[in-house]
This record gives sequence, C-alpha cells and structure tokens, in this order.
Amino acid sequence: MADVFSLEVGGKPISFETGRMAKQAGASIVARCGDSIVLVTAVMADTAREGLDFFPLMVDYEERFYSAGKIPGGFIKREGRPSESAILSSRVVDRSIRSLFPEYLRNDVHVVATVLSVDQVNSPGILAINAASAALCISNIPWGGPIGAVRIGYIDGKFVVNPTEQQIPGSELDLVVAGHRGGITMVEAGANEVSEALLIDALELAQGEINKIVDFILEMRSKVGREKAVMPAPEKIPEIDGWVEANLADEIHKAVQIHEKEGRASELNAISRKITENFASTHPDSKNYIAALLDELTKRSVRRLILDERRRADGRAMDEIRPITCEVGILPRTHGSALFTRGETQSLAVTTLGMVGTDDQMLDGLKWDEPAKRFILHYNFPPYSVGEVRPMRGPGRREIGHGALAERALRVMLPREEDFPYVVRVVSDILESNGSSSMASVCGGSLSMMDAGVPVKKAVAGVAMGLIADGGKFGILTDIQGLEDHFGDMDFKVAGTRDGVTALQMDNKAGGITRAILEQALAQARTGRMRILDIMASTIDRARPELSPNAPRILTISVDPEKIREIIGPGGKTIRSIVAATGAKIDVEDDGRVFISAMESSAAEEALRIINDLTREVRAGEFFKGRVTRMINFGAFVEVLPGKEGLLHVSEISTNHIPRIEDAFDVGDEVLVVVKEIDDMNRINLSRRRAIEQSASYESDPDLAAQLAVERERDARYATLPKSEGAPRRDSRPGDRDRGDRPRGSFHRSDRDRPDRRRDNNGREH
Repeated sequence: MADVFSLEVGGKPISFETGRMAKQAGASIVARCGDSIVLVTAVMADTAREGLDFFPLMVDYEERFYSAGKIPGGFIKREGRPSESAILSSRVVDRSIRSLFPEYLRNDVHVVATVLSVDQVNSPGILAINAASAALCISNIPWGGPIGAVRIGYIDGKFVVNPTEQQIPGSELDLVVAGHRGGITMVEAGANEVSEALLIDALELAQGEINKIVDFILEMRSKVGREKAVMPAPEKIPEIDGWVEANLADEIHKAVQIHEKEGRASELNAISRKITENFASTHPDSKNYIAALLDELTKRSVRRLILDERRRADGRAMDEIRPITCEVGILPRTHGSALFTRGETQSLAVTTLGMVGTDDQMLDGLKWDEPAKRFILHYNFPPYSVGEVRPMRGPGRREIGHGALAERALRVMLPREEDFPYVVRVVSDILESNGSSSMASVCGGSLSMMDAGVPVKKAVAGVAMGLIADGGKFGILTDIQGLEDHFGDMDFKVAGTRDGVTALQMDNKAGGITRAILEQALAQARTGRMRILDIMASTIDRARPELSPNAPRILTISVDPEKIREIIGPGGKTIRSIVAATGAKIDVEDDGRVFISAMESSAAEEALRIINDLTREVRAGEFFKGRVTRMINFGAFVEVLPGKEGLLHVSEISTNHIPRIEDAFDVGDEVLVVVKEIDDMNRINLSRRRAIEQSASYESDPDLAAQLAVERERDARYATLPKSEGAPRRDSRPGDRDRGDRPRGSFHRSDRDRPDRRRDNNGREH
C-alpha cells in the first residue's frame, strides 16, 4: 500500500510517495511538485568490493523525453548518452549526499533519479535532490542524512524560494543549496555580479527552508523507514599503527611541507615503501591498509600545520595567492589565446568565434523552448596534467561540471547578440594541475576572449577557497592547492568581476558553517579576486578594439519577414547564388534577422549589399547602374536591383534619335538610369535621358559618375546614327510588336481564352 507525505516549500505543495513504484529497489520515492514528477531509487550491494580505497557511489539522472511529450532527435529516436543538463543534475545530487556516507563504506550504492513528467514550470532537479535524501533515509543504507535542497532566486529586489523556470531568466541570482540541520553541504550558483552580503542572506534563507524539509523527511523515516544495515568498521593493525607513529610521524610532517607537488609525492612514496618493507614478512597483505594509514597521517599533519602552526604546506600565508603569470596572443592562427599559470596549475584557453544559426549549439533537452547556446566553454583535463598515464576518452562528469562552472562565470559578461552577433567557444586545456583548475579556466577564458576582441563588459577572475575546521578552531585558505583540497573540509570556488560575484560552487565536508565563516571566506575570496584581476589587467585590461584578423567578419541586418522569400529564392536558388558569388555564409532566422559571415569583410559587405538590394523597395527619383536583361522593339528591360526590372522606353534613352533598340544596347550592357515613376500597378519606368541631365545629383557617387562618362560616349555615338523608316512610331502601341498594326482595342486570337489579361501602352500584360 502506498504512503503519501506532503509539505509546502516556497508556497508550493510537494508530495513524496513510497510503496507504489519500484518496490524491489532498496527504497523508492515518487516526488511531485505541480505536474513535475521524479522517481528516485536507492540500492546498495549486499557485499563490499575488495581492494577499493574509495566509496563506490553512482548517481544517475535519467531524462525521459516522454516526460515532456517529446521524441528524441536523431536517427535512433531513443534516449542515449545523458545530456549535459542531466550530467550536471546528477553531479548536484552526488555532491549533496556523498559527504554523509561512512568513510569506510565499500558497498556499491546506486541512486537513480528518473524524470517521469515535466510541466515546464517546476524544476525536476530540485525534486531529485530531496527525493534522493528521502529514499536514502527510509532505506537500509547507512547514511548521515537527511538533507534538504532549495533553489533561491533574486527577482525585482526580493528573494524567491523555488522560482519557476519562467522566472529564472529574469533573476539576478540562480542559487541551488543543499544541506542538513548542521549546515550546508553543497552550493551551486550563477549570478549577475551580486554582492557577497546578498549571497550570505540568500544562503541563510535557504538554510531555514532546508530545515523544514529535513524535519519532514525525519517524520517520514519514523513512519516507513527500514532498519539500517550495520557495516563493520575496518580492522586496525595496532602493530603497524604504533610503529609508524613512533618512527615516521616526523618524516611525514616534514614531507607535507615540501613546496613542490612532485617532490612531496616522491617523499611520501618513499615513506610508504619503508613501511611496506618493514612489515613485508609479518603482514604481507597489508598494502591497502598501509596506504590508508599513510593517507590518514598525512591528513592529520596538513590539518595540524594549518590549525596549530598557522602555516601552509607550501609556505604561504593563509590568504596568499600562488605566483601568477598571464600571456595572451600566444597562438598565431587562433582567434584569441591565453596561457594562465598559477603555481602548478596552468590553463591554455583558446577562443573561437563563429556564426549565430550555424555554429551555436542546439540542445535536445526536456524544455520545449530550449534556446541554442551562443556561448560555450569546454574544459579538458588530460592525464599528463597530473603526471599520470591513462587512456584518453571523451569528457567525464568532472570535466563537464568544471566547464559548466567556468561557462556560468563568464556568460553574463558577453555582449548581447544584437550588439555582437557571434557564437563564442572557449576551450580550456589544463596543461598542469595542482588545485583550482576550474578557476584558472575562468581567468584564462576571460583573457582569451579579450585577446580575440570580444567586447566583454568586464574581466572575470576566480579563486578557490578552503576550510580546515576542528575542535572549534578553523582556518580559511585562499587559493587552495590539491593537498589542501583533498584533506580539507570545504572547497569554495568564487568567480566574479570587481563589482560582484558571477558564479559560486561549494562542497562542504565539515559539520556546520556559520555566518561568520561564510563572511570571512567570501571577504577573503574578494581580496584574492581583486589581486588576480590586477595581475590580469597588467597583461590586457580590456578587449582589443578590433577582432582578430583570423576571425570571421559577421554582419547582421533585420528585414521584413515577408521579404525572407526574396533572399531564399525558389528552392534556395537565390541564397545559393549569393554564397557562390561572395563566398560568405548566410543564415536567415524566421524573425527576419539575417547573419552574414565571411573571412574577408569585403565579401560580407558584398553579400550584405546584395541582400539589401533584394529586400529594399525602389523609389521614384533613385539612380541606378542597371543591366540590360532583354530587349523589345520599343525599348529594353533593365535590372536595377536583383530580381527587380524596369522598362526603359526607346523615347527615354537619349535626346538623339535611336533608329532601333539594337542600335543602342546589347543584352548584358550596363546603363545609367533614373526611376522616372512607379505606376499604380507597381511597375517601374526608367529614363536614361533624365539620368544624364540630372548628373549633379550623383556626382559624389564614384560608381555612378564613372558610368556617366560611358553614357556620354554612347550619346556621341547615338548622334551619328542615321534615321530609319523602320523606326517605331511614337504613337504605336508597344503591345503590337508581334501582332501587326491592328486597331486599338482589338484582341489577338490567343487572348480569347484569357480575357482578363490585357496589354497596356508599354506592352506589358496585366
């Protein structure tokens, strides 16, 4: 029989149901808010995995397209590799719950969140975190929860708890917080240069809502929870523990104070070999135990160094940043490049500019109105960056998560598409890593975009903060390295400009974080960020005034959507001809926006001119250098704009006598004309004679002025033409060119079947 529990968060009812779906799982929860529904299951393997030195937790976030009434794109038409949004959602769930499992647990635990229904209003991601907490709590899996999770927005000067998907684009803050009664375990945020004080207020608001959710899940557990499995703690080997403490404790403490990562690792490996050799005969199978013991003793030394001696392993002060160097423009053929080095962490960031509509990233997700991504940041972490050997595959969840954090930090500084119609892709290749490579990607990405000439609003820098807390004492560390991240209690990444925070990410393993700790950590992060921005500004302090010469030139115009067919042409013939003639790439949006891209600005401008000519209206009194397209016995048709022809009557060619139209032009000749009139049937009548007479109107136009010289030479030739009796009479009907001199009003035989079509005095049917 199903059990249903309900509570209200942010003014919205949320229900948790158990006992109806997935009953063979260790525990299952169906969470619902509005019409968004997520099924979360938690299962633990019966036996531990031998030889592991880590907890094997797997979290999957499964997006089902049916949940949004959609069918997946592509040929296969079924869900495949998780989308980027699904991977990020699974990471958020993982980071929220992982720190609360027993350190010695080696049984596989699998948490699966399956999105069953999406109402496009309420976020299924927040439901998944809370449902995972509830499922773990009522299961037999040992876990230190429950936790709760909320999303906080800041809209029109007010905080909003669990804002809708429609509210988020207008929010200055998008903050996801998970935690328990003792404090916050996970923070993920993007912001539009908000202040540190506002962030602290938002975190406190979130903590109050989290406490309500925690109490609610505890009540659920009291009614439907299973008894927790008892996992034996790992056995101790007192003989090894005592010998290492007595003989090697000082060596370990000295080793952790070696500044260079490679030297420190080498010394610790030497200590590990000493222990193994000493107990090779008495404890031959203790390799994993010795590795875990050495790791624990190293952790104690690092924490003692910071809390008791107020020193760091590499000799820095608590708020000191490692040495930084910045270089830009280091790759000759890229659009923008930067090499950012901070201590033993190095990011090579490269910016590439592309065309909107062609190079932007289409997202096949659960949202119906999912916009294409115009700014993309990809993060790569090759094994050589940490001196390791392993196969290189596609990006893992960590790489995707770090790239998303850096992308969030930089995105708000990008100019509007209307002002800068480019797709921007930044790739951060981590060449060395010893802590805070995601924040190095933020700094390198900002530098490379400025080097490419992207008119970013401001420079962005990031710094990773750490926390060591024990027994009422704590130390906050600026710019943590890998050792401090691994053995510390908090990894707190803060990115922003001089005026505010643009991205925030925190993972906390400590019990509780007070407001005082948060305030100090954010203040210390701001000081560090200002220092980094100063160093970056000494290399390049603003975007280059011109785009990289290697970048494409993109022009954009807006046309009447009704004119789009003029640009495309029948079967795409017109747009293909423009591309073939200019070499430009052209993308036309349904709303009338046209993007033109070419490596040479002249090619883009020529394509723009053609498109402008295709879509603009001809006005009486305009001058053109047209092209003769066809001739008839009373005049010639001249193309003045692509696809737009006008009639140049023989009487309007010259003040000189023209015996026959063939004596004046050949098909393909260029001719200077002025629009004499546009009649009530929107037909264009042209005059060459008046164009010559009114030459003062366009003398400043070099193209028309050059054609005027050609026309004057023609007039000199026309003056020598003999008069011919075959010349058409001025009062003859042009429409009689192939019918003889029939009386006005008579009908040709071919007109009988289409009496609605008549010829006017210019010989055109209507």
